[in-house]
Amino acid sequence: MTAVPSAAAPRARPIPEVRTGRPPRRGGVPRSAVVVLFMFPAALLLGAIVVYPAVASVARSLYDKNGNTFVGADNYRTLFGTSDILVAIRNNAIWVIVFPFLVTFLGLVFAVLTERIRWATAFKTVVFMPMAISLFATGVIWRIVYETDPHRGVINSAVGTVVDVIHPPGLYALPNIKPISGVSGAADGSMVSAQTVQPGGTVRLGLTGIPLSAVPPAAQDARAAATVATAISGLVWRDFSPGGHVGTIDPGEKGLPGLHLNLVGADDKTVATTTSGNDGAFRFDGAAAGTYHVALDASNFRTAFGGVNWLGTQSLTPTSSLGTTGQALLTIPLVDLAAIMAMLWMWSGFAMVVIGAGLAALNREVLEAARMDGASELQTFRYITFPLLRPVLIVVFITMIINVLKIFDIILALVPDSAQQQANVIALEMWRIGFGGSPDYGLGSALAVFLFVLVVPVIFVNIRRIRG
Repeated sequence: MTAVPSAAAPRARPIPEVRTGRPPRRGGVPRSAVVVLFMFPAALLLGAIVVYPAVASVARSLYDKNGNTFVGADNYRTLFGTSDILVAIRNNAIWVIVFPFLVTFLGLVFAVLTERIRWATAFKTVVFMPMAISLFATGVIWRIVYETDPHRGVINSAVGTVVDVIHPPGLYALPNIKPISGVSGAADGSMVSAQTVQPGGTVRLGLTGIPLSAVPPAAQDARAAATVATAISGLVWRDFSPGGHVGTIDPGEKGLPGLHLNLVGADDKTVATTTSGNDGAFRFDGAAAGTYHVALDASNFRTAFGGVNWLGTQSLTPTSSLGTTGQALLTIPLVDLAAIMAMLWMWSGFAMVVIGAGLAALNREVLEAARMDGASELQTFRYITFPLLRPVLIVVFITMIINVLKIFDIILALVPDSAQQQANVIALEMWRIGFGGSPDYGLGSALAVFLFVLVVPVIFVNIRRIRG
């Protein structure tokens, strides 16, 4: 039997060599030289606008005002021995403590709200819109918002509306109104009859300092009050007319309607009230036997809300046992809080967008699992949403700290010159000292270095967090 030769086994193909990385450069310019060539312009520019000014500022801070004499650390000792600079440091501390927390909280609230309302896009647009405005322009806008005159300032107008409802201004709130005949002013702002009166008697109360245009249109000519045996009656009128006599009801003199009057007993307690008629006449019926005074209530002369000077020199000063210096450092100027509100208006949109992006990236299955396990919305937010959002909140918080450490232009634009020293911050003080009318370049450079030292740890923590 002849054997059939088997088919030859196929020859194995050699496995091609796999090369990793880029092929070696053959001839020409080395790759490192190409990198240097492209990096050099950027490095040169960075050195010119960042490195050189930083080094020069450190060196300049060791010299005197004119840069001629080496003074060592004297400028740095001056930083902590000058009251104006200490106020600036205190204000920066207030900003760092208050603003980052508030803007992060508001951003979180807005971000959560936008997930639950139908008109979220419009809401985000309105809240984020101030980010398109510069800080200087923001200061100008809010300086108008904080105008003291309620007819111009939005905030004082809103506050005045509420105040005037609770305590309406008096009908005769006039700056020059005076009691002249039979009336004397009281400490509480009321006007009291000089004479006492008994039931069956009458009282005349004459006032001046009232322009004829301020007399209500319904006012009628004044006339003597009728005597009633069981009542106390009287007249209050505008006691002024050309050629007239004080205390006499001259022809053409008007009664003052709408005045609130109190009948005050011998114990200084009000026993009855009434309102004057169109001719100025009034009457207290059923008065018991005794002697009384008639008082024009202080509400008749209460002025309308004149506005709060938000950008003035008022302060919130806590009680302190640290002495004058310690109490001054603990004082919180009202203008600082006003400036913080303006910054919140501008930066809340940024915080909302960043935190909203973090919310959108959350694992919804985890949230749904928590709800299915019976967690309430508050518990879900506290134990699930907030911990997952913590890295995003830290980003917003650190970014805001860096922003407020170098805050400058909004204070310059918002705060009037009269209160600018009280609202001073480090960057503004550096600019005023280094570029003011009599510049001190040494102390200004020391302030710049001090501000840089304050910012560096925050930046370092942020870099560690990003890498970590």
